Amino acid sequence: MAAGRAPGSRRGPVVAALMLAMALAALDSTIIATAIPQIVGDLGGFAVFTWLFSGYLLAVTVTLPVYGKLSDTFGRKPILIAGIALFLIGSLACAAAWNMASLIAFRVLQGLGGGALQGTVQTIAADLYPMKERPKIQAKLSSVWATSSVAGPAAGGLLAAYADWRWIFLVNLPVGAIALWLIIRHFFEDKGRGPAHPAPARRRIDWPGALAVFATGGLLLTALVQGGVAWPWLSAPSLLLFAGTALCAAATVLIERRAAEPVIPGWVWRRRTISAVNVALGALGLLMVAPTVFLPTYAQAVLGLSPTAAGFVLSMMTLSWPVSAAFSSHVYNRIGIRNCALVGIGAAALVLLSFPLLPYPGAAWQPALLMLALGAALGLFQLPLIIGVQSSVGYAERGTTTASVLFCRQVGQSLGAALFGAIANAALNDRLAHAPADIRPGLPDDLDAVSHALERAGALTARATDYLRRAVDTSVEHVYLGAAAAAALALLALLLLAPRRFPVHADARTRQETEDAGAAGD
Repeated sequence: MAAGRAPGSRRGPVVAALMLAMALAALDSTIIATAIPQIVGDLGGFAVFTWLFSGYLLAVTVTLPVYGKLSDTFGRKPILIAGIALFLIGSLACAAAWNMASLIAFRVLQGLGGGALQGTVQTIAADLYPMKERPKIQAKLSSVWATSSVAGPAAGGLLAAYADWRWIFLVNLPVGAIALWLIIRHFFEDKGRGPAHPAPARRRIDWPGALAVFATGGLLLTALVQGGVAWPWLSAPSLLLFAGTALCAAATVLIERRAAEPVIPGWVWRRRTISAVNVALGALGLLMVAPTVFLPTYAQAVLGLSPTAAGFVLSMMTLSWPVSAAFSSHVYNRIGIRNCALVGIGAAALVLLSFPLLPYPGAAWQPALLMLALGAALGLFQLPLIIGVQSSVGYAERGTTTASVLFCRQVGQSLGAALFGAIANAALNDRLAHAPADIRPGLPDDLDAVSHALERAGALTARATDYLRRAVDTSVEHVYLGAAAAAALALLALLLLAPRRFPVHADARTRQETEDAGAAGD
C-alpha cells in the first residue's frame, strides 16, 4: 500500500474495489439465467446452451489453484489486475458473440478471469485485515453474493426484456473499470507484513503442473456436469472421461512431486488444518446443491409458487448467512474456531434433516424459515474455517491455501450436482414406476420434464398433478437427506482431522499485535 497513508484511509477504496470485483463474479453466475430464452432465440444452440454455465464453472475451478500460486509468487495486485482485465475482455467478446459456439468460448474466457477474481479477492481481504477484524470484510464480501443472488435474476430478466441480452455482459465494463482504477490507484502491497516475495531468480512457474491441473479438473468437471445429462453415466463418454481423470491425476501427482515450485504443493494436504478445511468445505459445496438447485424446483412444482416467489424463499438463506458470519467472531473468540464450525455444521445438519418433516403441500413460509436457519448455521461454519486456515499460514502461502479451499468447494458443488441429480431422478423414477395404472400413460419421465408439465395448467388431470407433486416432494426430500449426510461428513472431517486449536502463524500474530498497539496509541 502507499507509504505515508493511515491504514484506515487506505483500506476504504481497496475494499470498495474488492467488493466490485466480487460483484463481477457473483452477478455473472446469476444474471444470465433468466435471459437464456432470449439468447437461444437469437443465437440458436438450444442443445448446448447449458455449456454457458458449465464452461464458465469449469474455467473458474481449474484456474483457482494456478492463480493462488501465482499470487504467492508475483504478488496479489498483478494477478487481480490481470483477472479483471481478462474478465472484461471476455465480457466484451460475449456481447459481440455471433452464435452459441462463440458465446460459449467467450464464457470460458470470462471464467479464466473469474478464477483470478474469486481467489485473489479473498486472499487480499485476509492480507488487509488482522484476524480479529477479518469477519468484517468477509461479511461484506458475503453480502455481495447475497445481493447478487437476489438482484441478478431480476436484472437479467429486465435487460433481456427491455433492452438486449448483450447488455448483460456490457454492464460489466463500467463496474470492472472502476474496480481496476481503484486497485491501480490505491492498492500497493505491504510486503513488510509477511515474508518477502522470492527473488526474481526463484520466480519459477510450474507450467507442466498447471497444465496437468487444467487437464485433471477439466476432465473431471466435464464428466460430472455432462454425465446423466448429455449421455448416460455408464456410457463410453463417461467412462473415458473418468479414466482420463484418473490418469491425469496420477500424472499431476508425479509432476508436482518433482517440481521446484509446484502449483499444488504437498503441504496443502499434509497439514492437518488445511486438509481438514479442504474436506469440510468440499462437503459444504456438496450440500449446497440441495437448497440452490432443488429448492426452487420444490417451491414451484410442489408449492405452486412463481419463479420470483421461489427465488424469495431461497434468498432467506443468503440474507441470514452474512449476518451470522459477521457475528461469528464473537462465537469463535469464546469457544475456538473448530468448536464454532462444529456448532454451525451440526445445526445445519439438523435443519437439513428437518426438511422431510415439512407437511405436504405446506406453505411457503415453512421452507423459507428453514432456509433462514440454514444460512445462519452455515455462516457460523464457513467463515471461521476460512479465517482460521488463512491465519495458519504466512503471506507467501496464503494465496495457495485460499485457492485450495475454494477449489475443493467448487469441486464439491460439481460432484453434488451430479450425485444429487442422480438421487432425485432415481427417487422420482421409482414413484413414476409405481404410479396407478389409470394415470401412468403420458406421465413425464424425469425431474425437468415433470417440472415443465406441472407449469402447464390443464396439461394433466387433477389426480395426476397431485401424484406428480408428491413425487417431486419425495425426490427433493431424498436430496435433503443426502445433503444432511454431506453435513455429517464435514462434521467428521473437523472432529477427526482438525486440531482442537487452529495454529496462528507468526506473521498473523505480529500483524494483530501491531494493529492492537496502533489502536491503543490512538
